[in-house]
Amino acid sequence: MSSTPSRRLSLLTPSGRLTLGNLLGALRPMRAAQAGAECFYGISDLHALTTPRSPDVLRAAITEQSTLLLAAGLDASTLFRQSQVPAHAELSYLLECVATTGELGRMIQFKEKSRRQQSVRTSLLTYPVLMAADILLYRPTHVPVGDDQRQHMELTRDLALRFNTTYGEVFTVPEITVPTAGARVMDLADPTSKMSKSGPDAGAIALLDPPDVVRRKVARAVTDSDTGPAAVRSDRETKPGVTNLLEILTACGGSPEGITTYGALKAAVTDAVVAELAPLQARYRELAADPVHVSETYRSGAERCREVTAPVLAAARTAMGL
Repeated sequence: MSSTPSRRLSLLTPSGRLTLGNLLGALRPMRAAQAGAECFYGISDLHALTTPRSPDVLRAAITEQSTLLLAAGLDASTLFRQSQVPAHAELSYLLECVATTGELGRMIQFKEKSRRQQSVRTSLLTYPVLMAADILLYRPTHVPVGDDQRQHMELTRDLALRFNTTYGEVFTVPEITVPTAGARVMDLADPTSKMSKSGPDAGAIALLDPPDVVRRKVARAVTDSDTGPAAVRSDRETKPGVTNLLEILTACGGSPEGITTYGALKAAVTDAVVAELAPLQARYRELAADPVHVSETYRSGAERCREVTAPVLAAARTAMGL
């Protein structure tokens, strides 16, 4: 079994529009990691099929997200679409033969999402196994994940260890890394929930939102009824909305110094967010005008991924007797 000492992997699902939370909690750390590691960053379009969506809507989301990853400065990495690397789906099935229905049924996200649906696709139950295949194919040493994906990463480690014990050493068991700064930006309308690309639009700032939309969303952000110069302070338990705004302000390069009213806080947050998004949006417009360049980037990335994943898949097949 071989492993690349400084290889990192991260995938984002095109289940909605990328948000400020994705930028601060995922894209910025991903960009920083490029300096000292070989990075594979992908669009997990197969995962987007776990819930019903129009093919046209999915294609548009994939195109937008592909362009945004480049605009965010991930051009020093291998960028790819999961569905263009067949080894992902094939290894997923092999790992399903190692996983159990009991451990998949215990996944918190499956329980939560299935409760909200009358008819649940089988892929929603098995998608953590596909996620494990996504990771193990590249033998990364570290995988950055948010808190909501920690359980899935623990399953990935369990499956890798179980496979290695049962069939022989094939997979690297990756370490989990969790970004510390800006890792969990909360919803502006519901600061007890994470800002989500698939959640309500009112509380999420999309990366392509124009300044007037950003201003309107921040102006409507939930705070509280506290008043006085001490009202603007960080306290996640009693002041989640204000705390979220303060953390966004700091993460976007602003300073809370001297801010004593919620109106001033929201104005400062708006200015900081607009300034943070401006260069990314400008670069996005340039890339959107050159779709051939974007497509070629992902085509060559998929080719590189097929080269990297082929020996890992072959080793897994051989180990299982295929």
